[in-house]
Amino acid sequence: MTSLLRGAAFITGAGSGIGQYTAYAFARYGVRQLALCDVRPEALEQTSNDLKQNYPDVELLNIQMDASKEDEVNSAVDQTVKKFSRLDIAINNAGIGGEARTDQLEFERWRKVMSINLDGVWLCQRAQIRQMLKQEPLDPLPRGNRGVIVNVASMLGLVASAPGTPAVAYTASKHGVMGLTKTDATMYASRGIRINAMCPGYIATPLLQTATAAGAMAAEVAKVPQKRLGEMEEVADAITFLASPMSSFMAGHGLAVDGGYTCQ
Repeated sequence: MTSLLRGAAFITGAGSGIGQYTAYAFARYGVRQLALCDVRPEALEQTSNDLKQNYPDVELLNIQMDASKEDEVNSAVDQTVKKFSRLDIAINNAGIGGEARTDQLEFERWRKVMSINLDGVWLCQRAQIRQMLKQEPLDPLPRGNRGVIVNVASMLGLVASAPGTPAVAYTASKHGVMGLTKTDATMYASRGIRINAMCPGYIATPLLQTATAAGAMAAEVAKVPQKRLGEMEEVADAITFLASPMSSFMAGHGLAVDGGYTCQ
């Protein structure tokens, strides 16, 4: 298979779900230097073992990291650069849910969602931009770049959560990720750094599959024009596109992979 991707990549939330499948996709499409970050070391080990078995030529770096902790984020990027000499692709995927309406939501929970979903993305993006500004492009401009960043937002960064499934903190945090993505994309595009966002819809992660099986999400899934949950591999493939030269004239975009949900 032709290699779409080059250089060293960095993925947060790589221990499961979309982050894990993105790691698999990156190895499949050409990345041979991969830093895997997650707050759960045992989950990282599972992803790492799968990659070693299927892609033994990929050089791996496992980093236990809490995206909401400034020192841990900065250390993770430093470790990546120390091992691989540069940072070419960064996927800021770590996040948590925040399912509640405003009158039922405690401030402590609001702050936790924001600290991981929004503060964490900003902390990661800041450290990544600082490194990317120091390095020369792997390939010539304009299609080459100093680095590519993809922030995993959500279709709820583009639209409101439905009244039947309220998620005010999560939705607000993902709208914040979109604002951050757009602002920094315009700020750093002329300096050779591309920043975009992935906006998944209802995806068959373990958590959502459980909720759907219990009937909690049946009405929402029925609203998806394709009448199904998306697969994690489908999101990972779209992230690969945003990370590759195939999207070289895209900046500040929120790419919805949602089966048509946000078109309605």
